[in-house]
Amino acid sequence: MPLKSIRVLDLTRLLPGPYCTMLLADFGAEVIKVEDPMMGDYARAYEPKIDEKSAFFHSLNRNKKSICLNLKSPEEKQYFLRLVEETDIVVESFRPGVMEKLGLDYQTLRDINPGLIYCSITGYGQTGPYRDKPGHDINYISYAGLLNLMGERDGKPVVPAAQIADIGGGALPAAIGILLALIERGKSGRGQFVDISMLDGVLSWLQILLPGYLTNHIEPERGKQTLSGALACYEVYQTKDDRWLCQSGSYL
Repeated sequence: MPLKSIRVLDLTRLLPGPYCTMLLADFGAEVIKVEDPMMGDYARAYEPKIDEKSAFFHSLNRNKKSICLNLKSPEEKQYFLRLVEETDIVVESFRPGVMEKLGLDYQTLRDINPGLIYCSITGYGQTGPYRDKPGHDINYISYAGLLNLMGERDGKPVVPAAQIADIGGGALPAAIGILLALIERGKSGRGQFVDISMLDGVLSWLQILLPGYLTNHIEPERGKQTLSGALACYEVYQTKDDRWLCQSGSYL
């Protein structure tokens, strides 16, 4: 497996971070999931459950090891720091400033392990006017303008059935950033900080719409775009037997 010699400390919860580290674990990385002993990962409580843990949690955290550490405890914090000495990657998804308050920010951990790759996944990144705002997947795709373009022309925006910002804007860019940092470390011997903003990640998905808007300053409208009804070959149609059909076709 290509990542067999790589160790990851995963401090993340729910979907974006665990999805990223799931990909690393699937390709051989030793991923150690670090959870608070009082609460742990909230994803454990979802339904349906398998062996008292959610199927969602089992899927995301397959191939991972698990430990409980109270990072506010000086003794357990020291144990974490000893792990960092022999770790390649740390992934966390706390609000900006939380890891610094714990004394576990990138600058601190880099002094312990100069080759460490430290990835932070947040809604809006470590800098900027939104850095401290709370948010969910739906907020990030809304700020990016993507949510407003989903749905029929005269209806309300439609919430997608999968988390675009969490996975496409957060988890996947994080995995790519980490792998790029590993390549660079192989050349320079130095680690680096990977700052992932889920809002920025969603913006990068707007390749069909955003370049045009930045060029002609005409705001896209729901129901008038290539992917929302403008092309007959890219639409969903109701059949006589009350089923739904998507047409296969070509632009050529």
